[in-house]
Amino acid sequence: MSIDPKPPLRPGRVHPAIRTPAPSAALNWPPIARFIRDEARLAAWAQRHGRLTLAAYEFVRFGVKQGWACLFGGLLLGAIIATKLWYPHSAPLARYDLLVIVAVSLQALLLATRLETWDEALAILMFHIVGTAMELFKTSIGSWVYPEPSLLRIGSVPLFTGFMYAAIGSYLARAWRLFDFRFTRHPPMWTMVVLSMAIYVNFFSHHYLPDLRLGLIVATALLFARTTVYFRVWRRYRRMPLLLGFVLVALFIWFAENIGTGMSVWRYPSQARHWAMVPIEKLEAWFLLMIVSYTLVSFVSRPQMLEASDAV
Repeated sequence: MSIDPKPPLRPGRVHPAIRTPAPSAALNWPPIARFIRDEARLAAWAQRHGRLTLAAYEFVRFGVKQGWACLFGGLLLGAIIATKLWYPHSAPLARYDLLVIVAVSLQALLLATRLETWDEALAILMFHIVGTAMELFKTSIGSWVYPEPSLLRIGSVPLFTGFMYAAIGSYLARAWRLFDFRFTRHPPMWTMVVLSMAIYVNFFSHHYLPDLRLGLIVATALLFARTTVYFRVWRRYRRMPLLLGFVLVALFIWFAENIGTGMSVWRYPSQARHWAMVPIEKLEAWFLLMIVSYTLVSFVSRPQMLEASDAV
């Protein structure tokens, strides 16, 4: 596949500038610099052992990159599980308050080690604020509750909850860099802003006015129907419909939500007496929330376009 119109290439070839990845900035981070060098030797070994070995190597590399992109969210989810299983109920510091300290420490660590940029942190902070505002409203009308006591809270919302929303923004920002996203037929920013504002307003208004969720999903599908995201796992760009990417991320958020409610971090009315799986219909909400997060991160990462005629 070619994504650079100059110089002209034979059909099916990939421009050398795309096939050769730029040096990893992570080489400047001592804890993983050695890992990167060892990984380069593994890649060279895979190249010498045929296509099947190379495909397996790229599949593993994809998984490692995804895990690295999920660093903040994965560690926060790990803390949620650990505090449920092992943190003593009689501890002087409430579990929710401990989670606030853990989340703030993780965010500070990512910035201090330059694993996250300040621009990315700003976009994540905005999503943190957006998420917290929605939490305040949703808990006030009983959509869900946080059953445990805490000091660090606003009203009925523990402060760590905003970091759960921030984890989505963190994943998007980190994945954008790690996979070097490129796009074809990407919608203009102003259309994404209008759609995101409508989605966010509907999260509040549907409790009093007709629910426009289905219409917003259709609008999202129409807006991104022709958009393709190109992502580089190793040397070659792979491609996927961006809408499919949104659905897959929403699905994993739903999995994480089931873990969170299973660990009693929050509860829906249907889980008041005993835990039950979060209805699959909740995917609609997470899909739409993904659009809001994607729009915020796009202000920092600025989608880089490719002409459709240059992509094979």
